[in-house]
Amino acid sequence: MLKYLAKRGITYVVMIFLTTSAGYFLAVSSLKPALLEQERIPRPTPEQVANSMRLKGLDPALSPWERYVDWLTGIVTRWDWGRSPNGAYINAEFGDRVWISTRLFLASIILTLVIGVALGVYSAARQYKFQDRVITSYSYLAYIVPAPIAYFLVQLGAININESVGDRIFFVTGISTPGLAPGWAQFVDMLGHYVVPTVAITLVGWGAYQIAQRQYLLDNVNADFVRTARAKGLTRNQAIARHALRVSFIPVAQSIAFTIPAIFAGGFFAEKIFAWPGVGSWSIDAISLQDVNAATATLAYGSVIFALGAILADFATTLVDPRVRVQ
Repeated sequence: MLKYLAKRGITYVVMIFLTTSAGYFLAVSSLKPALLEQERIPRPTPEQVANSMRLKGLDPALSPWERYVDWLTGIVTRWDWGRSPNGAYINAEFGDRVWISTRLFLASIILTLVIGVALGVYSAARQYKFQDRVITSYSYLAYIVPAPIAYFLVQLGAININESVGDRIFFVTGISTPGLAPGWAQFVDMLGHYVVPTVAITLVGWGAYQIAQRQYLLDNVNADFVRTARAKGLTRNQAIARHALRVSFIPVAQSIAFTIPAIFAGGFFAEKIFAWPGVGSWSIDAISLQDVNAATATLAYGSVIFALGAILADFATTLVDPRVRVQ
């Protein structure tokens, strides 16, 4: 299994390098930070703009290839991802923001996977009953509603609850309350800011897992190996839990590679709506500010997230599918 995962890991490293390199050439060819510098007040001279860009490693006089070589050399030799047009260092900006995004999405991803699979099994075991119809109908609704609209609805619901009670029960924006001293009060405040965005992302995310797990499980409920298990004395629920569930979870595990990046992509909107200064909102700002290095860093981050999701899917597949371990 380790050899299999190592081979897959090498493939993903090559993929990250290629996508990041292609993204850099695209960014350096289309984003022009020097043009924004010329719009500052008081207006700088062309020589001042060129000198400022050169000091920040964004010299527009160099060819895209020369800038790429300098940028890649800095990463390989010093792990330096460059600077933004405003002078900020990408390493410092990214380090702060990636921790904020990870804090926001980690719990949501775990809840999305667990709740989606559990409800898929629950509804499949009660096919066409009232519980199945309610859960599956909601999943289809959550699946087709755009994520930003769903986030706004959850945020609006939290605001309405606060107004109905006459006090602030839920925090609807921000990551913390400024001015709190470190300690228990700060920890509780941090958890309070987690609730609304975590619930919003989870409610939107688990529908796809529920639909997939239900469908795959129903396809295997009447399979020959399940009938054989029941003929040997197992009840229907026992046969599902011991045999059908494991087989039906294989394609669901493989879909993790696509669901985790999708949650992060949808989380870009969540960060903007709930005012979390994470990587998602930073990437949107990077494009509007013509920030070549920040845009490339966020692309690399997205590629790494996809690779981690794919490795997790491969690991889950090797656990539930003995054919992969044999190969």
